[in-house]
Amino acid sequence: MNTIAVCVGFWLYIGECVFYDEVGPAVGWRMDTKDLSIMIVFAVLYAIGVVFLAPISFGIYQVRLADALLPLSMIFGVPSAVGLSMGCVVANVYGGLGIIDIVGGSAANLIGCTLAWYVARRGQFAHRLLGAIVETVVVTLIVGGYLSFIFGVPLEFGLFGVFVGSIIAINIVGFTIEETLRRSKAIEYGYVKGN
Repeated sequence: MNTIAVCVGFWLYIGECVFYDEVGPAVGWRMDTKDLSIMIVFAVLYAIGVVFLAPISFGIYQVRLADALLPLSMIFGVPSAVGLSMGCVVANVYGGLGIIDIVGGSAANLIGCTLAWYVARRGQFAHRLLGAIVETVVVTLIVGGYLSFIFGVPLEFGLFGVFVGSIIAINIVGFTIEETLRRSKAIEYGYVKGN
């Protein structure tokens, strides 16, 4: 439990110090109640999704369907990126592959979601598709890299196993959910309409 507290505290610290808002670089991100709520909802959904589907969420070949939430960071922004990273901490503690998986997986989610949000800020379909591809590449390189080390398999197997699962979860399922939600007019400017 102390590992979770340390990792969550670290990611909250990173969120307070590093992220940008729409104004541009060097403007710190300050969390309000809406941001905190988004962060918590995404953290819980991600952790439950991974733990509930544990048989296919861990291993060198994995389809982590909870990663379908990653493209939603292009709608909900940095708070969802931090939440998805925190959810990954909890899920990977459950997975039992050790500190490399806990820190590496949550870093992959944080970096991938933040980059996707940044790329997709223009709002055009091509930018959003590119954002989802960026998430897949980041998750594949980071997670596939350390899983090949943990399981003692060649790097190509680690990268391939995570890449195929990420294409399914992020680019097919997740991007479809993101586009459907965006086109449903239920959201506006990155947050649920009316808030």
